[in-house]
Formats: sequence, structure tokens, C-alpha cells
Amino acid sequence: MPSFPEVQGGGSLMLAWQVKGKRVLVVGGGEVAAGRILALLNADALITVICPATGLNPEVSHRLAQGLITHIDRRFEAADLADASTYSLVLTAIDDPATSSQIYTLCHAKNIPANIADVPPECDFYFGSIHRDGPVQIMVSTNGNGPRIAALVRRRIAATLPANLGAAVQRVGELRRQLRVIAPGDDEGKKRMRWISGVSDRWTLDQLCGMSDADIGKILAFYESGKVPRYEDIHPEETSSSLLYAPQRLVSSLLTGSGSKLGEGLPSGLVGFGLGISLSWAVWALRSRQR
Repeated sequence: MPSFPEVQGGGSLMLAWQVKGKRVLVVGGGEVAAGRILALLNADALITVICPATGLNPEVSHRLAQGLITHIDRRFEAADLADASTYSLVLTAIDDPATSSQIYTLCHAKNIPANIADVPPECDFYFGSIHRDGPVQIMVSTNGNGPRIAALVRRRIAATLPANLGAAVQRVGELRRQLRVIAPGDDEGKKRMRWISGVSDRWTLDQLCGMSDADIGKILAFYESGKVPRYEDIHPEETSSSLLYAPQRLVSSLLTGSGSKLGEGLPSGLVGFGLGISLSWAVWALRSRQR
């Protein structure tokens, strides 16, 4: 009987929500609002902030001075949500529970997704802790249970990632775009998808991070044949060098016992035997690659 993933209820639907060019209302102008505004600006949203000027913190004032947000200098009024089509999202970050609940009720009645800061039951979505590297975005959410823990987990994950991961993803994106240029037809869709997925699967993350613009052209040259190139197909010189030095590394470990006790007390004849096998293997591997 086939095995399927178990259902784990109680989670959130994790999405990369596209709000580019959409109008978003932020009620409040303090530190929490500043963080929300930055997240929205990074997503290219059109932001209106309702808050008395005296309540704007330095960061929000800076965004206003740059012309990045629209500011309404007063407190929120119910009339601000009279037209349900005005805003695609509403966020509140104010120290006023009654007004926050009023805003959520208005949004709920008009089917406008809302986030009421620090009140999980009155949130249609949560903000998580985000790691950003170019096009790469990784979000950790605790579903409103522990934002500080989410930040700890996010930092732990980020510390394990290659420093140039964002650039690598951009190059893979460029590979996909150039592939569409050389194979634009709809009938090529399935082949394109399988082939580009194969490249991502056959290359390690470190190899993808080292992909250069010159590599992209070499990789694309394999597409017509249907072969998915390995890293070694694009960089045979590195593979040859690795093969040449493999016997040396093996003999060194036999003699010195690097990382183990292998070298202790071995007769010189056995070491010579190991060297002979290693050299024969290297010659065979090199000839195989040249065929």
C-alpha cells in the first residue's frame, strides 16, 4: 500500500504573497510598524500609514522623507475602510486594543486580510522571521507562539548557508531564462522542466554557488541532446586534477594514518601495494574520462 505524508493540522499555509503594486494600509508608526513597513517595501507594495506625526518613529519618518510611503496625519477612522477595494491588506501596530479590534472587525466584514500586531486570534496571517539573500527568502514561523524563538532558528539556518547563495539562485534563474530562449515552444515545456530540474539535482549546492556566466553557456549546449550535464562535464580539468591527487592522498593516509590509525605498523610492502593499486585506478579513471 502506498505511503503518503501524514497530515499535521494546526499550521499555517506558507506562501510567498505577491503584493507588488498593491495598496496596503498600516495603522501605527512605531517600531513594530517600521518593521512591517520595511517588509512591505521589500515586496514593492504601495503603503499608506495612518498615524499622528508625533507617533512616527525615526525609521518611519525616514521612509516618509524618502517618499516611499503615503502618510495621513491623524488617528484611524472607520471611514478609512469604507471602500473594501481600497486596500488589499491592513496591518495594525498600535497600543490601543479597542481600536485594533474595531479595525479587525471592519476588515473581517469586508474580506480584507488583516494582521493585528500581538493579537494572534485577530490575525489572518502572521509575520515570520526572515532571512534574505537576493531572491532567496527563508521564513521561520512559530504561528504566533514565540517570535523570539523564530529569530533564533532563522539565525541558525542562515549560518549554515553559503555566503553567495543569492547570486547562485540568480544564475540558475538566468539559466532558466536562456533555456526558454533556445527552446521557446510550449511543446518543449515538459522537457525543459525535467532538464532544468535534473541540473539542480545533479549539482551540489556548493557547485551551483560556483556557477559562472561562462558555465551557463556550456550547460545549455547539452540541452538539445537531452543529457543533463554533471559539474564534471563542465569542469573536466578539476576532475582530472582530483583524480591525479587521489592516490597521493590515499598513500599519505596510509603512511600517516590521517584521521585514523591506518598508517600505524603497516609493512612497506603493503604500502607499495596500495600505491600500485591507486596509480592504476587513477590511470583507468583518466582514460575513461577521455573516451
